[in-house]
Amino acid sequence: MLAYRYPLIAREGWHWIALAAAIALLLQWQFGWLAAPLWLLVALLLFLFRDPPRRVPPSPLGIVSPVHGRVLSIDTAQDPYLERQAIRLVIQMRMNDIFSVRSPMEGKVLQQWIGKRDAPDGEPRYAQWIQSDEEDDVLLVSAPRLRAVRPRCYVHSGERIGQGQRCGFIYFGARVEVWVPTGTRIDIRRGDRLRAGSDIIATLVHEKAVPPKVDSGPASGDH
Repeated sequence: MLAYRYPLIAREGWHWIALAAAIALLLQWQFGWLAAPLWLLVALLLFLFRDPPRRVPPSPLGIVSPVHGRVLSIDTAQDPYLERQAIRLVIQMRMNDIFSVRSPMEGKVLQQWIGKRDAPDGEPRYAQWIQSDEEDDVLLVSAPRLRAVRPRCYVHSGERIGQGQRCGFIYFGARVEVWVPTGTRIDIRRGDRLRAGSDIIATLVHEKAVPPKVDSGPASGDH
């Protein structure tokens, strides 16, 4: 299905685009062709703040990529937020990748950490803990490229969120970590390019309970 509707140009960039266009129009009126560099800037901003709709795959147990980017690493480590062993998927966004962030799965946002400095270099992190109805815990952590610009988050603790739903915005990209339970099937490899909200990066594995074998006693006719 399609993720809920949103403008093709992210609202976060509207005021910058409008300002650049207004200055370009003024220069066009006053100096003609000298406004060309400003029109190029408008075109660049339209490209940077593009936000095309995404088709979320019909996979209830699938975890979709929260951002556009390339897979940097996949490993098992100690989750510093939920204090558990978990699989960590690291995705690096480029400065010209789409800046919107989408929820990796459907569930409830239990807690968020804003600007927590848990990296050895003191790099600020922004984390969001999402729990599915089956109590699968997925953690989304971002380390913005521009430390002075705080990422935007549009879902608050206690709210439900849909798989692939637009839930945030990171200006000029970040390094993003997705922490999933051990035992989760990983569907990507290092170096893969990912599309936010569309590409499945992992699949939760739920073992089906095997019904106990019932001894019905000796078959009729046995003595």
